[in-house]
Amino acid sequence: MASSPDVPSAGNTPDIPGSDTPPEAQNAAGTTAGDRRGRVRARRAAVMAVPATLVAAGLAVLTAQGALGVQFAISGMPFTVTATELNGTGFEQFGALDNMADGSPNAGDTGGQVLVVTSAIKHATLTKLCQSVDLGGTNLLITAGGGAEKVSATDLTTDSTELSGDAAFGNIEIGNDASTLTKAGVKGPIGVFSQQADTVRIAHLRQTNYATTAGVFKLPGLKLRFSDSGC
Repeated sequence: MASSPDVPSAGNTPDIPGSDTPPEAQNAAGTTAGDRRGRVRARRAAVMAVPATLVAAGLAVLTAQGALGVQFAISGMPFTVTATELNGTGFEQFGALDNMADGSPNAGDTGGQVLVVTSAIKHATLTKLCQSVDLGGTNLLITAGGGAEKVSATDLTTDSTELSGDAAFGNIEIGNDASTLTKAGVKGPIGVFSQQADTVRIAHLRQTNYATTAGVFKLPGLKLRFSDSGC
């Protein structure tokens, strides 16, 4: 654990030669505004050093402190992603836990948490991408990459509860500790099972996702519309 820097106690602040801080800038305890800012920074640093605890039903997922693919509160509404083909370089995959916003109406009896598999790809292309969200009676449908130019993404991560397709991996490593992954630049929780590969190809890709992030996401031929059916 990182320790907070020492903070001078009230009434014992040492004199600093050459200091131009006027007496009126000090409060009744003899503390300057700079000292107060220092205490705030120290408290923030202490909070950031506390590791997050991941809980997974039926899996021995240990306390973790690392960079996960998704770092925002998910809506709790799953969405479907399909593509006729995905090709990527720099592939990683490990278990994680996504959290909904406090009081989310989609939490149900899950406690606002969803156990997911995070897939990270450094560079990816997708052919005939389709994404749909069931809004209850209608679907929000997005399609792209159906022409000559494919959908492309860098630093792509997806948090999924289901993934299917015909997969092929190049130079794959299975059973890594997720905190030691190197292929896609994302590190998972320490003590968590993972795998990584130099390359990945998945034909007939289908995913049920709760979150997606990307550094750059290019969608040529993008179409967004409502539809009676999803992907």
